[in-house]
Order: sequence, then structure tokens, then C-alpha cells
Amino acid sequence: MTATVSSIWIKRSKRGPMDPAEQAVLVANKGIVGNANQRGRRQVVLVAEEGWADAVAEVGSPVDPSARRGNLLVSGIAFEGTRGKTLRVGDCRLRIWMECQPCERMDEVHPGLQKALRPHWRGGACAEIVEGGEIRLGDPIAWEPES
Repeated sequence: MTATVSSIWIKRSKRGPMDPAEQAVLVANKGIVGNANQRGRRQVVLVAEEGWADAVAEVGSPVDPSARRGNLLVSGIAFEGTRGKTLRVGDCRLRIWMECQPCERMDEVHPGLQKALRPHWRGGACAEIVEGGEIRLGDPIAWEPES
């Protein structure tokens, strides 16, 4: 199975709504065009669809993945232990900076969700954009070989 981009969201402002998108433009060392998080090392937040499914199964409630407030929901790939690795998303390259720890806002969405997202990097990964470009729903995703 090929890993792919399942969903894209752009956050207009901090604590603002997550707008679904079919495509997004990523700018190297900056962030996603139109997204509130710019610069720093949290330029893109990625969430693995399988980890999200495990977390919501654990809390026993179907919670929409946009509630995680990540930018990309991806299928067929896991993030646990990938700090420093480079991921190719379409024509873009993203370097995983760190695990994206779930905050108390997740319990505002559903009681127990914060705890359910803690194991195995279910809360996702934060990445910085090494090489920008446009990404689209369905784009392939793959780890670059380590040099």
C-alpha cells in the first residue's frame, strides 16, 4: 500500500477554524501559505490516519480528525521515532522535528482523547519544510533514504 495525503487543513488563526483544502502551497523554512503557524519548527503538523483511528476507538467515539488541529492527515505511514528523518510529500520535503504532544484542548473535544493520543506518536509529528511546492490530496508520501 502506498502512503498518501488523505486530508489537508489550513488554520487561519491561532485557535481558529481548520479549513479543509484540496491543495496547499508549502514554503521552505516558513510554512503553509495562509496557515497561522509560520516559521519555527512547527511549520506543518502531520497526523497518521491509523494512529488517529486507534485513539478514537480507545475513547469510543467517532471524532473528526480535523479536531486534532493538524495540517495533514496521512495514511500508510507512522511517525513514532522519526525525529530528524525527511519525508517526501508530493514534490515537497519535510524534516520531522518532534512529536506533536496532544494538549488539554483534546479533552475539550472528547474526554480522554488527550491520553488516547499520547502513545506511539498518535498525536502526530511537527515538521519544518526543507523544500516547498504544492501538495494535493492523494499525493504519495515516502521516507527519504538516510545518508
